[in-house]
Amino acid sequence: MPDHTFLFASLDSKPPNTARKVHIRRLYDLFQVSIQRQDFTRASRAWAILARCKEFDWMSMWMTGFLLLRGSSSDDVPQEKLEFLRTMLLQQTGQRESILQELLFCLIRCGKYREALNELELYLPAFPYQDNPILHTYAGLLCLYMAQPSPESESAVFDEFLLRAAQSHLDQSKRLDPENIVTQAWLDKVRQRPLHRSNHSRTHSNHQ
Repeated sequence: MPDHTFLFASLDSKPPNTARKVHIRRLYDLFQVSIQRQDFTRASRAWAILARCKEFDWMSMWMTGFLLLRGSSSDDVPQEKLEFLRTMLLQQTGQRESILQELLFCLIRCGKYREALNELELYLPAFPYQDNPILHTYAGLLCLYMAQPSPESESAVFDEFLLRAAQSHLDQSKRLDPENIVTQAWLDKVRQRPLHRSNHSRTHSNHQ
């Protein structure tokens, strides 16, 4: 076959030796050019074809698929975007920690703090998440944020249980990454705050 020139390096380093592989490489070039031009409609069409080709490992390019779901807007977090990340989290075994971090970032950005903490509580007890200092920092900051009294509440008392959980996660993050000055700064803030039992906690204790 004659030599072919392609614009982008493919996931397959070998030169294409069949008409099918040449077509896939051309389509991959079109796909990448469309992304560069922010033509997400055309890029999505090319992606839909490439994803059906056995030569194209679309799961290893989950970030690209995530970009196509976002489209030209980076402000919105549609439900399909969250579901895509959850699906990748179950299927893409090699990059689960990175995918979980992206899922947490999306949930936090759209104000779903409790949902983000639930995801962390589900995964953090298991390996390899339990040894990830960034995930523990996320958990600590989420607990700290949620421990604050609501604006509608007349009480200025923080939730003791969540404050202790925040300190526990930040302590663990610090043990895993002793040089992280950001984690240390937040840990100092938590330690300096007196832990008073909130009305909710006192009521719960009285019932027990």
